[in-house]
Amino acid sequence: MAALALGLAGTAFVVGPSMTAGAATATLVVDYTCNNGIAGTGSGTVNLRTRLTVPTTLNVGDPLNVEWKLNYKDATRFGSPAYMPKGGRIDVTGRANISGSWIGQLQPKGTVEQSGPLDKGVPLNLPVGISDFGHTDRAGTVTVRPGNTLFVDFRPAASEVMVNDDDPAITYSGGWEDLNDRPSEDNDYHLDLHRTTDKDAWASYTFTGTGIEYVAQKDRDAGPIDIAIDGQAATPPRVDPSRNPDGTLVNDAHKGGETLWKFHGLKYAQHTITIKNVQDAKAGQLDAFRVITRDLVNPPKEYRAECTLANAPGAIQVEIGGGDDNTASPSPDSSPDASASPSSSPSPSASPTDEDPGDESPSPSPSPSATPSPSPSASPSPAAVQTQHYIVTAVVTQGSPSPTATRTVTLTATPSVAQVAITPQGGAQTGEAPERVSSSGMLLIGSGGALLLIGMLSGVAMLRRRAAHSGERG
Repeated sequence: MAALALGLAGTAFVVGPSMTAGAATATLVVDYTCNNGIAGTGSGTVNLRTRLTVPTTLNVGDPLNVEWKLNYKDATRFGSPAYMPKGGRIDVTGRANISGSWIGQLQPKGTVEQSGPLDKGVPLNLPVGISDFGHTDRAGTVTVRPGNTLFVDFRPAASEVMVNDDDPAITYSGGWEDLNDRPSEDNDYHLDLHRTTDKDAWASYTFTGTGIEYVAQKDRDAGPIDIAIDGQAATPPRVDPSRNPDGTLVNDAHKGGETLWKFHGLKYAQHTITIKNVQDAKAGQLDAFRVITRDLVNPPKEYRAECTLANAPGAIQVEIGGGDDNTASPSPDSSPDASASPSSSPSPSASPTDEDPGDESPSPSPSPSATPSPSPSASPSPAAVQTQHYIVTAVVTQGSPSPTATRTVTLTATPSVAQVAITPQGGAQTGEAPERVSSSGMLLIGSGGALLLIGMLSGVAMLRRRAAHSGERG
């Protein structure tokens, strides 16, 4: 799925999962004529008939789904660009242009595997369909129109292919001998081999891939071979089947199936390898070539077929509802400068002045603890009140490409401190020593002591009288 970026500020489509179930849709019949690439290796010119389906009514947040069904219009077909032993893959990329409330482009894509082996020119299958998705973020009307071009690519599968020495695609100069029914213990590929003892006798093979390997016998009686790729000396340019890598003579005789030389890292394309016998009366041999195709990051450009619009299909209009087209712009009255001086009179509720409180629902309300209730017995003077500033920010997101509106309100709140001055007279609040006790206090203490003594003496006299009275009775 292709990522989508659409033009106007404040608006975007993002990749989405699927079309809303039950959405009303419209379909356009779109014809394309394709040339070059795999069209050229097929019918030459290939005609496609496609059907583009788009929902016509959506709600904000619903996915906008573009689906494209693909078919051949007639008997023309794309063809395999070369022999593909492991097959390959068809990739189709379309264009759906968006205009109206947004400007942009969707890129529907689809793929289908082509099972191998494929001979050159074999008809290729198309994907059933291609698709892309987008989400809407606000209400509006957009028009979806198929693009003027559609691209069809072929990507070969990674492979390693052995090409035997008797393959008709290999070209030999004079002087070569075709040896068949070789002993199995020699391990020759397919038990056959081409050999020459003529100096400068050569063999060439044209292949498509990213690498090539030369397979022949290790033999102490063989001679060196020069190798070229696309007419240039290869790396290394010469191999000697009679020598070890350190230059010493091998002990082997007719040891077939050996990879004597390899070159990887070619650009994926058509290349030609040529081998040439260097010495007269020394055997030059060819058992097989091994052709390498690595995994390709991108499909080869030479295989791309470009398809152009062949009819006038029209366009589809999509209505997207459910959004709010009213743009919230900050009011000068509700966005005072934060540096403005606050009111000197405390407000009992400390709530901001807002002409339209409904738009400010996301805004936090001031904490009740920020505004203490004044004492009923003492009203603070304006000079005794300290004020603090609280900035309340409301982010208002509307369905408009205008920038996000930010509303800033300055609140005036009184700090939670005592509003009546306290003048302590000693004790813990000040750390001062208490004042001395006055003389009148000493007089009171003396009087209390006298009264206590008198009470005690009266009690003793009362006890003696009761005791005497009890004796008289006895």
